[in-house]
Amino acid sequence: MNKSVKKVVIVGGGSAGWLTAGVIAAEHKSNTSDGLKVTLIESPDVKPIGVGEGTWPTMRETLDKIGVSETDFFKHCEASFKQGAKFAQWVTGKPDDFYYHPLVIPKGYTKTDLVYPWQPHSDKISFGDTVCYQGHLCERGLAPKQITTPEYAGVANYAYHLNAPKLGEFLKEHCTRNLGVELVVDHVESINTDDEDYIESLSTRNNGLLTGDLFIDCTGLKSLLLGKHYQIPFVEKKSILFNDSALAVQVPYPEKDSPITSHTVSTAQSAGWIWDIGLPTRRGVGYAFAGDYISDEDADKELRAYLEPSIGKSAIDKLELRKIAFKPGHREKFWHKNCVAVGMSAGFLEPLEASALVLIELAAAKISQELPANRAVMKITSKRYNDLFLYRWDRIIDFLKLHYILSQREDSDYWIDNRKTETIPENLQQLLALWKYQPPNSHDFSHINEVFPSASWQYILYGMGFKTQPRETTSRFVDDSVAHRYFEENRVMTNKLISALPTNRELIDKIYQYGMQKV
Repeated sequence: MNKSVKKVVIVGGGSAGWLTAGVIAAEHKSNTSDGLKVTLIESPDVKPIGVGEGTWPTMRETLDKIGVSETDFFKHCEASFKQGAKFAQWVTGKPDDFYYHPLVIPKGYTKTDLVYPWQPHSDKISFGDTVCYQGHLCERGLAPKQITTPEYAGVANYAYHLNAPKLGEFLKEHCTRNLGVELVVDHVESINTDDEDYIESLSTRNNGLLTGDLFIDCTGLKSLLLGKHYQIPFVEKKSILFNDSALAVQVPYPEKDSPITSHTVSTAQSAGWIWDIGLPTRRGVGYAFAGDYISDEDADKELRAYLEPSIGKSAIDKLELRKIAFKPGHREKFWHKNCVAVGMSAGFLEPLEASALVLIELAAAKISQELPANRAVMKITSKRYNDLFLYRWDRIIDFLKLHYILSQREDSDYWIDNRKTETIPENLQQLLALWKYQPPNSHDFSHINEVFPSASWQYILYGMGFKTQPRETTSRFVDDSVAHRYFEENRVMTNKLISALPTNRELIDKIYQYGMQKV
C-alpha cells in the first residue's frame, strides 16, 4: 500500500501520449537524476487517426508549460491561428444563416447583464457582434496578434488549427530530447498484475518486461489497458449525440497565397455537419454524420457538393476521402487501480467544438497535479479524478447537444429527431427551462474551472435565436446605460483591431521568416 510512485509508463503515442508525457515530465523534472521516470511505449505499426486538428486556447499554456517555442510549433506542426467557430446553416439552413462562437469573453461580461439590453435590437445586430469584436476579425481573415507580439501572448484570445500527426512527432522529439522521456518502440503483448490486481509490468515483444507504478492508457479506440484488460464498460451516448461516422479529406488551396481562415467553419448538412479548417498548405475538411440517417454514398455526395464551389469539379474527382467510424461515448470510469485512460481510450464524442484535444490537456494536467505519492493515496486520487471527469464529460455532452436542439431545421428527420425530449439530457432540459427567464451565468455550474464557461453557452444560445423573457423586476437590476457603454467600447475596439491586425496568412508567413519574439 505504501509503494511509491516513481515510474510512469504511457502506452501509446500520438497527441494523447506525447502531450501527457510532456506535461508530466516537465512538471516532475524527468530530465534530472532524482525526477520522476516517464517511459512511453509506442507501437511501430499503429498510426494516429489524425483528425483532431482544432484546439482550445488552453493549448498555448500547455505548450508553454512544457517548454515549447511557439515559433517552432508553427514551423513543425503546420499550425495556424484559430479564433473560434463559425456555425453556418445550423438554425434555418438558409445561405445567410450563421453565427460565431468566438474565444473572447464579451466586453463587460462580469460587470453587468448584456443579454436584456441587446435583445430589443436582435433583429439588427447579432449578440456576438454586439458584445465581441472577434467575429469581425474572423470574417476578414485577420490574425489575433502582430509579429511583434511575444510568443503565446495575443491581442485577441486564440487557439490553434494544426496537423495532428505532425504535432505527435514534434512533441516526441521535444519530450525525448529535452524532457527526459524514454521512448520504447515495441508491441505490448500482455499485461501482468500483482495480487491486488494492480498492473505490475507489461510484456513487450522485443524489450521483455517493462515495470511501472502508474500506467497511462493512450492506445486510442483499442483502449488496451482500461477497456480490454480491466473490462471497464463503455457508456454509449448515441441516443443523445447521433453522429457515429466521419469522412475526412485534405483539400489543396487553389493558390499558394490563398487566404487562411481564422476560425473553424462548421456547416450543417442533412444528417450532420462539415468542418472546414485552414492550415498553411491545405484545408482539413470532413463530414461528421449519423449513419442511421444517411448512407456513406450520400454523405460522400454532400461533402463533394460542399467542396465544389471552392475547388471546382475536376479537382473534386481527384480527392481521396477517408472513412472513420466511432462510437460516441466514454468509459464508465477513467482511472482504475493504477491505470488511467487519456484521449480516445477514455472516450470520444464527436469533432464538434474541438473537445477531444482539450480533454487530453485537462487529463494530463490533473494527473500531473495530483500524481499520487503511493498506492494508498492512489485510491483517493482515482476517485476524485473519476468524479471530476464524469462531470466534465457530462457537461461537454450537454454543450454539444445544445447546438442541435436549438435548430429550427425541418428538412430532415435528423434535425427533427435531435429536438425530441427523450434525446436531451435532463440537466440540459433544466438549464433551458431556467434560461427562459434568466441568461446563463457562472452560478449555473458547480465547478470553478468549467470546460465551457457560461459566456460560451450565451454565444450558442443567442446565436441560434434563443429568447430569454424579461422579468417584471429586470429593470431593477439591469442598467441598460452600462451595457450600452460596453457595446460602444466593443464597436470602437472592433474598428481599431480591424485596421491594425494582419491577415492570418500574412502573420504566419512572417513567423516562418522571422519568428516570434520571446517573452
